[in-house]
Amino acid sequence: MMVIGLTGSFGTGKSFVASVFRSLGAKVVDADSIAHKVIRRGSPAYSRIVRLFGRDVLNSANEIDRKKLGEQAFRDAGLLGKLNRIVHPEVIRRIKRSIAEVSKKDVVVIDAPLLVEAGLDRCVDKLIVVKCSKRRQIERCQEKFCMEREGILRRIASQIPLKKKIKMADFVINNNQTRSRTKRQVQKVWEEMSWK
Repeated sequence: MMVIGLTGSFGTGKSFVASVFRSLGAKVVDADSIAHKVIRRGSPAYSRIVRLFGRDVLNSANEIDRKKLGEQAFRDAGLLGKLNRIVHPEVIRRIKRSIAEVSKKDVVVIDAPLLVEAGLDRCVDKLIVVKCSKRRQIERCQEKFCMEREGILRRIASQIPLKKKIKMADFVINNNQTRSRTKRQVQKVWEEMSWK
């Protein structure tokens, strides 16, 4: 088995790159999807988050509204740190469990925006960083999440700088141009990695 860590910065396009790896045969473990489950109503994390942030972060169905939660958390580094200490340990535990359930012949891609920040880079055989210009990051986030520039920049600033992650990477995917170019880069990386 080979475990690949896939990361980048907010809005660099990791999800698209992960989808290309999936089409090539990799098993993708999506940290964001796991985080959504971890904070669902009824979970221990849900109760702790509501105690910390108040009921203002809930929607009409009494589920945590991730957009409202993000707006509060990314305005206050202390609150963000507390939120991460609530959510990350359970997300990491579930990622490790997902890896353990995969066949030894498979290639596993952990798609995690905070892979390095959470220390998951120590669990991977190869680290791939997806990069693009800050302008493209902002455009993508405005389009995908309907966020304002200030909020996007706060989220980018809360992560380890992309340049630092690139220095740690075994491979870098430049996602600044067309999807077809990005796809070709992913296919090249897939061919270069030796897991057989």
